[in-house]
Amino acid sequence: MNRSFKEALQHRRSYYALGSERLVDRDDIEEMVEFALMHVPSAFNSQSSRVVLLMEKAHRRFWQIVKDTLQAQIPAEAFAKTEKKINQNFASGYGTLLFFEDRSVVQMMERKFSIYSSFFAKWSQQTSAMHQLSLWCMLEDRGLGASLQHYNPLVDEATRQEWGLPPTWELVAQMPFGYPLTMPASKSHEPVAERMRVYE
Repeated sequence: MNRSFKEALQHRRSYYALGSERLVDRDDIEEMVEFALMHVPSAFNSQSSRVVLLMEKAHRRFWQIVKDTLQAQIPAEAFAKTEKKINQNFASGYGTLLFFEDRSVVQMMERKFSIYSSFFAKWSQQTSAMHQLSLWCMLEDRGLGASLQHYNPLVDEATRQEWGLPPTWELVAQMPFGYPLTMPASKSHEPVAERMRVYE
């Protein structure tokens, strides 16, 4: 599909039932990530965002880390429901994007532009959010279902150790994706008139 930018935003939804059927080759997904990293803007061109693409075995390993971490922290009766949710909605897909921000870059920018030092951490999160939205729309445009999850900071250290990632990489969000098994529920919208103002 080749939607316009507005159409891509309009069609982007959260898919919570994913299958492992391969709709898009890994090379194509890698190209999406590379494109986002090259073209999504960042404050002062800091380029602090980092993305890890986990496919198939690595994807399943990540969600096992999530389950192992949660199982050690929540009661057994509550974990059964959590495990089912993870297995059916996230681990059941065939890939996950992990979004990180490199704290060393943020700290370097804070030192370099000290007058703005209190803002770089916030701007870093905004940069990550733009990467998340861009890739979410690109995945959707290729017929893939995805959702955005936040099991950080619980799984940060185990994730860094599993794949040998730098200690300065801070996990921000996780985006499991795969073949969409069900359509998302309808989405409500607050009145635009209450969310927008125009002045001349």
